[in-house]
Amino acid sequence: MKYVGIQTQIWRNNTRSIMLLLCFPVILLGMVWVFLAIINAIGNPYLDEYGQPVPAIYVEGVMDQFLSIAPFVIIGVTIWFTIAYFTNTSMIRNATGARPLTRRENPRIYNIVENLTMTCGMPMPKINVIDDPMLNAFASGIDDKSYTVTVTTGLMERLNDEELAGVVGHELTHIRNRDTRLLITSVIFVGIVSTILSLVVRMLWNTFVYGGGRSRSNNNDNKNGGASIIVVMLIGVVCAAIAYFFTLLTRFAISRKREYMADAGGAELCGNPLALASALRKISSNPGLGNVGREDIAQMYIIRPPAIAQNFMDKLQSMFSTHPSTERRIQILEQF
Repeated sequence: MKYVGIQTQIWRNNTRSIMLLLCFPVILLGMVWVFLAIINAIGNPYLDEYGQPVPAIYVEGVMDQFLSIAPFVIIGVTIWFTIAYFTNTSMIRNATGARPLTRRENPRIYNIVENLTMTCGMPMPKINVIDDPMLNAFASGIDDKSYTVTVTTGLMERLNDEELAGVVGHELTHIRNRDTRLLITSVIFVGIVSTILSLVVRMLWNTFVYGGGRSRSNNNDNKNGGASIIVVMLIGVVCAAIAYFFTLLTRFAISRKREYMADAGGAELCGNPLALASALRKISSNPGLGNVGREDIAQMYIIRPPAIAQNFMDKLQSMFSTHPSTERRIQILEQF
């Protein structure tokens, strides 16, 4: 395999990540256009030579509708994204129960982080700890003021100093490569599409459950109107589901190779690839984070728990996990 320097790897992955990241709004707006086009084709069919209705898309009409709706979609998503982007730190802290760790409380982990940041010449991130016997760690944040390395008490108790240094080096590499910023951005976009899909499905379900009783009327217009609403919502569900599927694929493409890069960076920083390999092996025996069952946060863990999926959405996301095989990661580290 041809050798590629770490800086070249970073440049290539960042370029690909930015291009993939641009796909999110394109996918969202594309699904809005498809939704309008399908509704237009169903609502305004042409007649064939036999007088039978044939669905056809009136492109100019669809474009007029799209251009009138697109600004509201863009503004809404922008506001949603901005709020989520700048509140992600408190959201993660509240979801995981993390708390700040001081040098006085645990000089061992504090000194390890400080020494590694001095080695690579990066600002000292915040250090958070989660009181949990399970083994895991993750990096988060979008800038120097919010970058944070979080570890569990179980991790600090089970790993020796060299193994802990390898894990911290892995997380610091995520911060150096701006992986945390990109992952948080992609998580927010996937969350937006996921929320839209959930709302449409819920509205459709409510229409079936509560709308059925009202539609038992001799008024054909009411029946036709109710059927039309259901058809429109079904189309919305299909379009939102397709958009959600593609956003998952995009996030998958952004994140998986970055774990290999973080492993390489962590091995370089601690100076002992085998120590990081040993740490991954220990973590894989008991990964997780207590009662935190959120798939979006699990994407940041050094090892994603295998059974975190709680519902259909989480199971679907787990199919496109951002983490490669732990066995493969260990195998690569042991070849250094």
